[in-house]
Amino acid sequence: MRLALGISYNGSAYQGWQSQTSGLTVQDKLEAALGRFTHQKRLAVLCAGRTDAGVHGLMQVIHFDTVLSRDPNAWVRGPNSHLPRDIAVQWAHPVPDAFHCRASALSRRYVYVVLASPVRPSVDAGRVGWVYQPLNLEAMRQAARHLIGAHDFSSFRASSCQALSPVKNLLCADIHQRGAYWRFEFEANAFLHRMIRNIMGCLLAVGQGKYPPEWLLDVLAARNRDAAAPTFAPDGLYFLGPRYDAHWGLPERTAGYDSLP
Repeated sequence: MRLALGISYNGSAYQGWQSQTSGLTVQDKLEAALGRFTHQKRLAVLCAGRTDAGVHGLMQVIHFDTVLSRDPNAWVRGPNSHLPRDIAVQWAHPVPDAFHCRASALSRRYVYVVLASPVRPSVDAGRVGWVYQPLNLEAMRQAARHLIGAHDFSSFRASSCQALSPVKNLLCADIHQRGAYWRFEFEANAFLHRMIRNIMGCLLAVGQGKYPPEWLLDVLAARNRDAAAPTFAPDGLYFLGPRYDAHWGLPERTAGYDSLP
């Protein structure tokens, strides 16, 4: 049987999603918990989208194959009893063998929550990004519009990126303000390694008046990482999860989505 699970996590304490020899990743903790629940020494999972160190997940989707037959609720409660408090299985659904959490995804969604304040965050530390200068909403929205569509995003690509092509289709880049908090939402067919963090560095530079909105066109055209602003910190970046065709019957979001500023 193939199972899909929705996973949420606070990434502050972890070295990203992907398994490492240190064992200090979200994947390592999840696979260990599933192993204890199923009494299997090694139960490898695949994910819809890898996240960097410090990045949070509201609905990471994984899948794996198992010979065990358990009620879906047991696949939530059981692994959660073995997981640390900052990682939790949100839902479990049996899926056909044709389902693949990564290849079946139509798009992927992220949100950045940023605090614009003269004083750094304290209670929100690690859960929000921070800039100390005021931001110009309309300038950032104009800049973001230049990125919508299919482009070569080489200027926003990390040197360690393993993607076969730098061309991605950015479907959405929405920006909203709620008091001192800013919410940047992105959706694309797929993302390059650190693409969003590099885009954020540029949008915030425009928002702080360092460059005009049209500068993003020059950055795109350069196809060179040196043309863009420095990479923004991972604090405040959340993987909202993938979108799938409705026929798979999987949730589109978890409760944590609406709890963000």
